[in-house]
Amino acid sequence: MSFNPKSEIRNQKLIRRTFLSRTACGIGAAALAALLKRDAAAADSAGLLASRGVVSPLHLAPKAKRIIFLTMAGGPSHLESLDNKPKLAEMHGQPMPESFTKGQPIAQLQGAQLKCFGPQHPFKKYGQSCQEICELFPHVGSVADEICIIRSLRTQAINHDPAHTFMNAGTTISGRPSMGAWLTYGLGAETDNLPGFCVLTSTGKFGQSQPIASRQWSAGFLPSKYQGVELRSKGEAVLYVTRPAGVSLGQQQEVVDAVGKLNRLEADAANDPEIATRIAQYELAFRMQTSVPELVDIKDEPQSVLDLYGTAGADGTFAANCLLARRLAERGVRFIQLYHRDWDHHGGIKEHMAGTAKEVDQACAALITDLKNRGMLHDTLIVWTGEFGRTPMAQGNGRDHHMKGFSVWLAGGGIKGGISYGATDELGYNAVENIVEVHDLHATLLYLLGIDHERFTYRWQGRDFRLTDVSGHVVQAVLA
Repeated sequence: MSFNPKSEIRNQKLIRRTFLSRTACGIGAAALAALLKRDAAAADSAGLLASRGVVSPLHLAPKAKRIIFLTMAGGPSHLESLDNKPKLAEMHGQPMPESFTKGQPIAQLQGAQLKCFGPQHPFKKYGQSCQEICELFPHVGSVADEICIIRSLRTQAINHDPAHTFMNAGTTISGRPSMGAWLTYGLGAETDNLPGFCVLTSTGKFGQSQPIASRQWSAGFLPSKYQGVELRSKGEAVLYVTRPAGVSLGQQQEVVDAVGKLNRLEADAANDPEIATRIAQYELAFRMQTSVPELVDIKDEPQSVLDLYGTAGADGTFAANCLLARRLAERGVRFIQLYHRDWDHHGGIKEHMAGTAKEVDQACAALITDLKNRGMLHDTLIVWTGEFGRTPMAQGNGRDHHMKGFSVWLAGGGIKGGISYGATDELGYNAVENIVEVHDLHATLLYLLGIDHERFTYRWQGRDFRLTDVSGHVVQAVLA
């Protein structure tokens, strides 16, 4: 083989450059690690470490430690749930006044003759707070004094997928980090044996069940270890996490250790943060082989708790998922998101709302009651919302998508219970009083967890991004 002096000189330069850069980094990293370890130990002994995430110490004194986000996928009608409109009932069947709809974005009703469609079920006042809630939700009504109803939420998307994306990520652009990923990145998790962000889905028997894409719980441009992990309350809880038949725990540990060593060699050579994520996820998956079976084994739950939720457990229902959400919260999971796919009621809304409400009503109230009984409600924030609401105008005997005003309820974790905030107009079309944008909702959730949304950013492609984009304010009136 011929000798090439230029190639040899270039290789020597690369070797020297690599040696100097790695040695400098190694020496500097070792010194920095020693200092950080010393400072962290001192801070930990003084109780100053607020989290294992990047926001440490926290910007604000936290009111909540975790979020359980109940997503009613498909868009529940605020007019048959949380927003009573007697005037709409009076105008049932009459033409919808053009002053409400002219120039407004409308989904499938675009160009159709618009007629008022009155509420299909009566409302009732519940609790000492006399909150008006549809009679389809008597169990939620029984905890009316624990919840705050916001009746003036608005969003920026009128179709399901972009509206879910906006509710989850604060933007309609797919591929950005979801709020669960943002929170686990910012706060870390209180467990090493389960993911910090878990997702549970269920499908009802009424209405159209819109598909839910896994990118709704994506980490986007954040390190991928912060993405949500979908769990199942029926069958195998996490796919592919169980050891193969005939493989012992010790043998599995040897495989994980060997893969970890190989990945660390590659990490040293490539300096790629995603390799560190891969190592961490392999190790987490190994620990989940014991933690997940214990999580989903509900034999330790008394019958009174199963009766409270209305489930025998492990049956794939929303009720089973609510019970599993409480168990995840107990074990230190930071963000738990439940999807119930049964709310897209373009037709037959009277019957379908009754059926779908029954699928979730008891379990929602049970979750509040159970957490309160265990002393966990005060630091667990519960959110109940869809991606948008439904129109006051008829779509046959149903309602179309609606983005200009809809309702959400919050409970626990620093929320003032027994109050209503904001309002839509007399027909339930536009939010007109104390309007709350999705960015405001996100800013408020972050605030309750001890994060200033304007200071919580991630630099990507030359720009500082945040969950609330360039807007959002904390809704102080709903805070305890």
